[in-house]
Amino acid sequence: MNKTFDLQFFAEAGSLVNATGGFVNAATGETAAFDDSHSLSPELKAFYDTELLENARTELFYAQFAKRQPLPANHHGSVEWRKWNTFDRAAKLTEGVIPTGQKFGVTAVTGTVDQYGTYTAITDKLELRAYDDVILGATEEMGASAAETQEALIRDALLTNTNVLYCDKVKVSDGSRTKVAQESEMVESAAEHCHISAEAINEAVTIMKKNRVPRINGRYYAVIHPSVAHDLRQDEAWIEAHKYASPEELFNGEIGELHGVRFVENVFAPVIKGEGDSFAKYATYVFGKDSYGIIDPEGGALEMIIHDKGEIGGPLNQFSTIGYKFETNGATILYPERLLRIMSTSSFSLTDAAN
Repeated sequence: MNKTFDLQFFAEAGSLVNATGGFVNAATGETAAFDDSHSLSPELKAFYDTELLENARTELFYAQFAKRQPLPANHHGSVEWRKWNTFDRAAKLTEGVIPTGQKFGVTAVTGTVDQYGTYTAITDKLELRAYDDVILGATEEMGASAAETQEALIRDALLTNTNVLYCDKVKVSDGSRTKVAQESEMVESAAEHCHISAEAINEAVTIMKKNRVPRINGRYYAVIHPSVAHDLRQDEAWIEAHKYASPEELFNGEIGELHGVRFVENVFAPVIKGEGDSFAKYATYVFGKDSYGIIDPEGGALEMIIHDKGEIGGPLNQFSTIGYKFETNGATILYPERLLRIMSTSSFSLTDAAN
């Protein structure tokens, strides 16, 4: 007895398969482009958005400690931070004599946002023939670029603060120390150097305490370059403090604590090397609560922008673009006394390049 089967009946389940680039017929291999009402591009866009933002967020260090100030949409591109002026201490009263009152007021600090952005173009052939997902790869690298841009803008803004401590000049032969009063006195050689030390950190903390700088979660924080952190880890005081300590990391990049300062390691911490300089100098920022501010502009936050080749690729759909843009003030210093810059050299001063 012969039985006849309609093979096309079984093929119906695969006649329309949703794929990343369009619709596919699993039986015949025929493809069709998404139409306006059946497109997966929003979901892919959301995926790439997440990739960029997550990749950028893991590389942000300075922004963790800033005082955030929202900027509503449809407002001028600047904001004011206001702080009350302090009063002098009270004087002894003279019986029957009305004392002179003190003036009271407020000081305003203004920050202004600017827009930054970049993009790359990917050809249709590269997108089609490359083994790896080039759109995803470009998105991840754009996230790294966005983070580096924001870090550099904050770092350079903080570098303008004039509250500076220079590390002592140390003679290698006998360990003797000489105070350094300005950057031109710093040295780095086989005989002398100005490396960071536990003693310098202790002095920085003393300065912060004298200035009555409020702490962040009970500690001061410092952002330090890996080359400088390398030297600090060689200090006996650091080694002793971390023999048994295992502090909980509260912020991205934390590496340890010394003298009430918790250190965050950041490759974008300033490495300064002017033209003709034979060695690099490094800036380690130590700060307390609300020492600087960052503006959060409504509608101007980090935005991932992808244009598919069908949108922007010209008459022959030959390329797609991937990019980002954002608005920022970099950083605005609110309390100069709450931000201390420690200048040092490093064991890597002769080989590190400026950043």
